[in-house]
Amino acid sequence: MSRLALIKAVLGPILRLMFRPRMEGIENIPGSGPVILAGNHLTFIDSMIMPICCDRPVYFIGKDEYVTGKGLKGRLMAWFFTGVGMIPVDRDGGRGGVAALMTGRRILEEGKAFAIYPEGTRSPDGRLYRGRTGIARLTLMTGAPVVPFAMIGTDKLQPGGSGLPRPGKVTVRFGEPMEFSRYEGMDRDRYVLRAVTISAASCGGSRCEDSTAPPSDSCAASETAGGVPGGAWKLL
Repeated sequence: MSRLALIKAVLGPILRLMFRPRMEGIENIPGSGPVILAGNHLTFIDSMIMPICCDRPVYFIGKDEYVTGKGLKGRLMAWFFTGVGMIPVDRDGGRGGVAALMTGRRILEEGKAFAIYPEGTRSPDGRLYRGRTGIARLTLMTGAPVVPFAMIGTDKLQPGGSGLPRPGKVTVRFGEPMEFSRYEGMDRDRYVLRAVTISAASCGGSRCEDSTAPPSDSCAASETAGGVPGGAWKLL
């Protein structure tokens, strides 16, 4: 039995009892082959619920501090997170972003599922802010489709992302796959990168909001920067 299967068998029932996760549209995740799962990030437990509830293994980047802790707690955290698919990367270093991008590319080229939060960090207030272009680079470099998802309710169970989460109900809603093959070979075009990022990110949350522009301007930018329709789904 793999470590992931063991974790699902032991902790899966506990997490399902605590959070009563409802998975909507999970059939949109391909059963095999590379796929990018892109969604909003509300709190710490997002990265626990996603890999436990998906049928296929899902890999994602995480802070290396999650696997370098001391004592029994530190060892248990390292065992759990590496077991559910977390790949530790030092994101604070000068080349942290490059390392994360290359790691995601390798996972996708191996035909696996890779989860990413386009914003690059947790949302402070539940709204979807300007995404980073790493997701666009990954889909254009590998040809992997993007399946948007929305975490709903996790911020109510663990406000601020710290402390023990409260029991409650969580919904994970998946949209239909998006593919950007028409932009193949254009992963160095900044306008295409921004348009693809806006399109993918805006599908995973209730709003596509630029921290320096009104939501409508931020979302509409996709139409003028490459013709990718933003906001194809409003999953929240």
